[in-house]
Amino acid sequence: MQAYVFRRFLALIPTLILASIIVFVIVRMVPGDVVDLMLSQNDAGSSHLTREKLLETLGLDKPLWEQYGIWVSGVARGDFGRSLWQDEAVLHMISERLPVTFELGLLALLIALTVAIPVGVYSAVKQDTAGDYISRSFSLLMLAVPSFWLGTMVTVFPSIWWGWSPEIQYVPFWEDPLQNLQQMIIPAGILGLSLSAITMRMTRTMMLEVLRQDYIRTARAKGLGELLILLRHAVRNALIPVITLIGSQAPILIGGAVILEQIFVLPGMGLLLLDAVNQRDYPVVTGVFFIVGLTVMLINLAVDLSYGLVDPKVRQS
Repeated sequence: MQAYVFRRFLALIPTLILASIIVFVIVRMVPGDVVDLMLSQNDAGSSHLTREKLLETLGLDKPLWEQYGIWVSGVARGDFGRSLWQDEAVLHMISERLPVTFELGLLALLIALTVAIPVGVYSAVKQDTAGDYISRSFSLLMLAVPSFWLGTMVTVFPSIWWGWSPEIQYVPFWEDPLQNLQQMIIPAGILGLSLSAITMRMTRTMMLEVLRQDYIRTARAKGLGELLILLRHAVRNALIPVITLIGSQAPILIGGAVILEQIFVLPGMGLLLLDAVNQRDYPVVTGVFFIVGLTVMLINLAVDLSYGLVDPKVRQS
C-alpha cells in the first residue's frame, strides 16, 4: 500500500507541471494588460519609458519561458511569488482565503452525501412507489436548476418579500462557530443539493443492479434480515461507483464554491480569483489554480484509497 501511494504521488508531479504550464500561458492570453491597467489607474502616463520601467519592475520584461522557470523554482521552495498590485506574498493571500472555501466545500459535500445516499437507497428499495417518483423528480429538478441561479434567487426574493437577506459580514468559525454556520449553511446547502442530484441517481441505479444479484437472493434464502442484507451486502457494493463519482465531482464542487462565494460575499478563494482575473494579477491567478489543481488531485487520490474501506477485495490486492 505504501508503495502504491508513493507511486501515485510521483504521478501527480507531471500532471501538475502540465496543468501549471497551461494556466501560466492562458492567463497571459486574456485580453488586457496589467501594465496598461496600472498606468491608467495611477495616471502615470503611457510613455514608452514608463511602461518599460514598470515591466522591468514587475519582471514581465523577460520571455515567457523564463518567467515560468522563475515561478516554478519559487514554487519548489514554497514561494508562489507576490501580488503585482498589493506586493503581498501569494501563498499568504491564499492561506487566508483557503479555510473559507474549504469549509464551504466540506459542508456542501456533507449535505450532498447526507441527502443523496439515503434517498438513493430508499428510492431503489421502494422502486416505482410514490417516494421513488418524488425523489427522482427532486433529483431532476436539482440537475436542471443551476446553483448560481438558486443562490441569486435566495438573496433577491427574500429581501423583497420579507426584508431579509443573508449576512454579508463574514465571521470566522473560531470567533463565533454558531454565527459562522448560520452564514455558511445557506450557500453550502444550495451547493450540496446541486451535487446530490447526480449522486442520488447513481446510488439508485447501482442499488437496483446490486439488489438483483444472486448473492442477495442467496442471503434472503438463508434467512438474513432485510436490513442486514441491505447494509452489509447491498449498500457496500453499490457505493464503489458512487465513490468514484464523488471524486469526479471535486472540480464541480470547487467551481460552484467560487461562484457562490461571489454571490454571498464570502472571502474565500472565489473572490480572490475573480479580483485577480479582473486586475490581471498573474501570480495570484496562477497560484490559486495551482492550489485548486493540487486539491482536486489529492481528493481523487483519497477516493482511490477509500475503495479498500468499502470493498475488501480491493484492500487485499
